[in-house]
Amino acid sequence: MQAPFSTLAAFRDFLTDAPKPDSAAIAGAEERNGQLTKPPGALGRLEDLAIWYAGWRGTPQPDIKAPQVVVFAGNHGVCAKAVSAFPPEVTVQMVANFDHGGAAINQLSKAFGARMDVHALSLDVPTADFTEQPAMTEDEFIAALQTGWNAVDPAADLLVTGEMGIGNTTSAAAVAACVLGGDAASWTGRGTGVDDAGLARKTDVVAQGLALHATDDPLEALRCLGGRELAAMAGAIAAARHHSIPVILDGFICCAAAAVLAKLADAALDHCVAGHLSAEGAHRKLLEALGKEPLLDLGLRLGEGSGAVLAIGVLKGAVACHSGMATFAEAGVSDG
Repeated sequence: MQAPFSTLAAFRDFLTDAPKPDSAAIAGAEERNGQLTKPPGALGRLEDLAIWYAGWRGTPQPDIKAPQVVVFAGNHGVCAKAVSAFPPEVTVQMVANFDHGGAAINQLSKAFGARMDVHALSLDVPTADFTEQPAMTEDEFIAALQTGWNAVDPAADLLVTGEMGIGNTTSAAAVAACVLGGDAASWTGRGTGVDDAGLARKTDVVAQGLALHATDDPLEALRCLGGRELAAMAGAIAAARHHSIPVILDGFICCAAAAVLAKLADAALDHCVAGHLSAEGAHRKLLEALGKEPLLDLGLRLGEGSGAVLAIGVLKGAVACHSGMATFAEAGVSDG
């Protein structure tokens, strides 16, 4: 399905009038949960997850059969400021690795039965250095949002968005700071593992970007300070909402892109859960701002969607128990 917007105004309108969960499915799932052969609340958060998932899929007894993982790749002009421990060429090399099935995200997607797609966004034309000018023109920004939207398979029943882009923790920190408030130091982390001098340089670059592109408009923040892969993730998360597809959010970069949507519309991320807490320092702060409690905390900082794909297992477990367990009546067990 092609993106139903060609302007930023149309994209904004969609977010303010997005589909909502099915209240009848939620009620049915809650009723079923109360009849399953277990003490009330014994499965903890798994019970809430299953009911949440049922609401978005429109059935009180859902199943997860077609998860989709989409990895977006982009290059960043701000890398000229030496903000990363790796050169921009690594982005292209890693996309080739994805295509050949050699990355961690390939193994995890396969392990959890997810289809994996990779979209490289104009890797030969990096975004502009945001310390000097907006990272993207409006046309470039809209094209990236549309790429994200179009990447989502309407037949999928769960979505994970991942990313690859040397320098993108710098862009994500700048976007988060601009959208959520706070200074550069409170949002900037070590990313791929820069040393103290690199962290100081990276923090200064984020501060320069914030000073040049001060704005109260979340979309302008993403256009001026973000990257094509961040914009594509935002477009994909919005498309999932359009198709009532639940989303598992990945780490700091994914959540920075999602924060843009959250600031545009209060309930824009109701179809999303946080897959994990990453080792990037400001990720916890970002999740708190989004009101999302992570499902896993494994010290990951790889990106690619890796932590969110691991959380597919948690959600599959929740839904399997909810939909597959017998009720007290079916099992012939007394419920007291």
